Amino acid sequence: MPCGKPPSRGSTHTASAPTAVASGWKKKMVGGGAPPPSGAKLLEILNVRVVGSGERVVVLSHGFGTDQSAWSRVLPYLARDHRVVLYDLVCAGSVNPDHFDFGRYNGLDAYVDDLLSILDALSVPRCAAFVGHSVSAMIGILAAIRRPGLFAKLVLIGCSPRFLNDGDYHGGFEADEVQEVFDAMSANYSAWATGYAPLAVGADVPEAVQEFSRTLFNIRPDIALHVCQSVFKTDLRGVLGMVRAPCVVVQTARDVSVPAIVATYLKAHLGGHTTVELLPTEGHLPHLSAPSLLAQVLRRALAQH
Repeated sequence: MPCGKPPSRGSTHTASAPTAVASGWKKKMVGGGAPPPSGAKLLEILNVRVVGSGERVVVLSHGFGTDQSAWSRVLPYLARDHRVVLYDLVCAGSVNPDHFDFGRYNGLDAYVDDLLSILDALSVPRCAAFVGHSVSAMIGILAAIRRPGLFAKLVLIGCSPRFLNDGDYHGGFEADEVQEVFDAMSANYSAWATGYAPLAVGADVPEAVQEFSRTLFNIRPDIALHVCQSVFKTDLRGVLGMVRAPCVVVQTARDVSVPAIVATYLKAHLGGHTTVELLPTEGHLPHLSAPSLLAQVLRRALAQH
């Protein structure tokens, strides 16, 4: 999940979402949409790295509020016998914000374009696995649909096809709660981020809260709000059945952003053979708060061809 419920509830309303955050930030809109950067240039812009050895390629794609450094505690477990591709989403604070085109990144398709362009530029025709956290799990689902033979397996951590409740579907958030999030981010991003970081981490792991806070604060506030608005309006429920690759859904015992029932929904609706791994820990960021637990799941998933 890209962003969570505000630490304290205020009045609820359903006013239209803010279009900018805090005075002083200028939103860069590109009229017709600038052409996307070439593959080689994109590798530089998104800080692409390939780490480890082995013939099998694994892609690690981080979620909102972090960057590729979020995988640092898990990476040693994978790099021993895999080539691991890491990159930063264009919305990450580690990427020059001048590269964030508000028009182009108004949904998830452009993020999928970036992922596929990276792998094409690296001449990777097939990956042993795509490991995506939160919004990147959604990106991975769309990429697997667009290019069915690319990923032998999807590992989806803290994944949700839709974060909003809808009839009998429980995504975890009501529309007025989401508006509260947007309002809190718009009014005082620093205060919102300070409150959200420990809620998202969940587990009592101060160093994980500190690390998540660092990368969360690195994101320019107007970009952070735009990304959250884009993700909250995304609904992948209708395309889950188009995924043919086997999937491993990784869910913690308690996640403030993704109810456990969502993992059950994914298992029932993803088109590929799907298993659910329940981690005996709390929080939305197990790669920060419980890396050894997550690494065991990842190695087990990669061992199953």
